[in-house]
Amino acid sequence: MYEYHTYSNYDLHPMTTVKGYDGAVISGYDAICMEIQKCVGNREKTVVVCDLYPGVKAETIADGLAGLKPALTVFSDNALFPYEKLDDIFRDYLSDDRVFAYMTSKEIKACFDKEKLKTIAEEIDETESGIILVIGCGASLITAGDISIYFDLNRWECQLRYRRGDTNWLADNPSDAVLAKVKRGYFIEWRLADKHKDKLFHHMDYIVDTNNEKQPKMIPAEAFFTAMDQASHKPFRMEPYFDPGVWGGQWMKHVCSLPPEEENYAWSFDGVPEENCINLKFGDDFVSLPMMDMILTYPEPFLGAKNIARFGREFPIRFDFLDTMDGQNLSLQVHPLTEYIQKTFGMHYTQDESYYILDAKENSCVYIGLKDGVDKDEMKRDLERAQKGEIMFPAEKYVNKVPVKKHDHILIPAGTVHCSGADTMVLEISATPYIFTFKLWDWGRVGLDGLPRPIHIEHGMNNIQFNRTTEWVMNNLVHQEKTLECCDGYKKEHTGLHSLEFIETERYTTDRSYSVTMGDSMHVCNLVDGKEAVIESFDGEFEPFTVHYAETFIIPSSVKRYKVKSAGGEIKVITAFVRN
Repeated sequence: MYEYHTYSNYDLHPMTTVKGYDGAVISGYDAICMEIQKCVGNREKTVVVCDLYPGVKAETIADGLAGLKPALTVFSDNALFPYEKLDDIFRDYLSDDRVFAYMTSKEIKACFDKEKLKTIAEEIDETESGIILVIGCGASLITAGDISIYFDLNRWECQLRYRRGDTNWLADNPSDAVLAKVKRGYFIEWRLADKHKDKLFHHMDYIVDTNNEKQPKMIPAEAFFTAMDQASHKPFRMEPYFDPGVWGGQWMKHVCSLPPEEENYAWSFDGVPEENCINLKFGDDFVSLPMMDMILTYPEPFLGAKNIARFGREFPIRFDFLDTMDGQNLSLQVHPLTEYIQKTFGMHYTQDESYYILDAKENSCVYIGLKDGVDKDEMKRDLERAQKGEIMFPAEKYVNKVPVKKHDHILIPAGTVHCSGADTMVLEISATPYIFTFKLWDWGRVGLDGLPRPIHIEHGMNNIQFNRTTEWVMNNLVHQEKTLECCDGYKKEHTGLHSLEFIETERYTTDRSYSVTMGDSMHVCNLVDGKEAVIESFDGEFEPFTVHYAETFIIPSSVKRYKVKSAGGEIKVITAFVRN
């Protein structure tokens, strides 16, 4: 029986303290109604615009604000085009594929009938007195209003609501598979909403955390902007989330002290600002808001000017966990080349990856690259026969099986066939796009929903680089560590990534402390060994920040220099940033 080494100090709910706004959180609908009523004062007529992120239910907001005794409540959804026309509008972006579509370039106004918006606006104008509530996604397209409130939602919570049976905002699809709903969210609705939210933020009076439908939490816009500003100038962690999977393992359950009732935990996002949220603590209470909000409001101190010039307001690096300890192999897969992902899916850059081996058993391995002499047509035929259930795909006939141990770093530029084997704990350090996995073979399994998992042999064969065979793999992707600095009690190593990838990674080992001078890029880090470390400022701009084993943390570009100290014993920190 493998003994899981754990310090039992992984923080599942990290908080980022905001200074100067204790008591800023207004919690619950009764308190929110009182705050709005205070803003209304003695005005004869007040229009309150409640714009929503997709996944927030307009009816729930209307019920919660019923205490305002509105003279009129209108819903922006009543101005949407019919679902059939919405499907036509986005037909060129959607597809019959269960997973993939094309990233929409449209804006939220494309979803609405201008005449219907005008009719609702006229109804508001004709109402002479009282409080008027305008509620829904895109509500601000109807009127700017007198009081503007944005009801925000984290993407992970949105996906959990899909699982509970919620529909997409722009579709009547309660019976659709969760994958289909996530596809509409990822490629259509979340893109529309983020562009719309970006335009609204500086016109909002309040921001509301709606992740708990029964207990929303509201903060004034001033507190919101101050929180984002402060967080973009100091180290912080995001709220991680964990999910089971057909291949999942037991490592995260033990090391991260997760609820034991789940059979396994397959993966975790602990460092993906497009998907994770940040918990902002104001005195005794907190709000949980999407990390995308910081990217939209304070991009330069957070990302760095060069990254904005290259990627726009997107966070290009992600850290996540893949746990197969006492589990199964991941699906054999490949990721698209840059040109392919641009043409086929409308993404600007591709899903380059690497596997940092956080833990491993003696038999652990990674499947990576092709063996010498692989016949492309024969491999495709075997994949297709395996998909039909005629054979079990002979993976080891075609793909290298490379033994790995703790702290190895396997580099996986797009176009390289790969997967993690069973009994391996992977910290995946990769480019942010995360949905573009072309599964070639899934070892004959079905998903937790009982359905066959999506396989994309044609996409995969269009991207596999058949010249990445054994010798090339061993010379370019395995054991590429190089010592950069070494002295008493300190070592700095380059571990990757491959020159085809834009991410650089460095590993620091010390039983004391070390200092880092940053370029014009944020740093994404993980304490990959040791119980605890403390991140300190050179100039006192931020308070000492404590991280624990296996926790991912971010150092914004604005920090420029920082120190890392061991809290006792040897520590190892892996650090990723955008290569100059």
